[in-house]
Amino acid sequence: MTFNDPHDMVTVQFTPALRRFFPDLTAVDVQGETVREVLNGIEAKYPGMKSYLMDDQGSLRQHVNIFVGGARIEDDRELSDSLQPGDEVYVMQALSGG
Repeated sequence: MTFNDPHDMVTVQFTPALRRFFPDLTAVDVQGETVREVLNGIEAKYPGMKSYLMDDQGSLRQHVNIFVGGARIEDDRELSDSLQPGDEVYVMQALSGG
């Protein structure tokens, strides 16, 4: 299935820790057939988000994990994992410390 209808969206959820950098951050409905396209859509709504999530080469930063449904994405470099309308995408930052 492709995103032909403007109502064909995926929902992106974020961990609360990201609100430190983006205080008005909420779940976002965005179009995109790949994880990269979705991240580009998020950047349009929350400028600066991509630089927090992706490195200078456009790969996912080491401290960030993205899940589609319950499964972690496979492609951290190209972010080419495909999405379907209605998918739920979860953006999480890995925490460390003790």
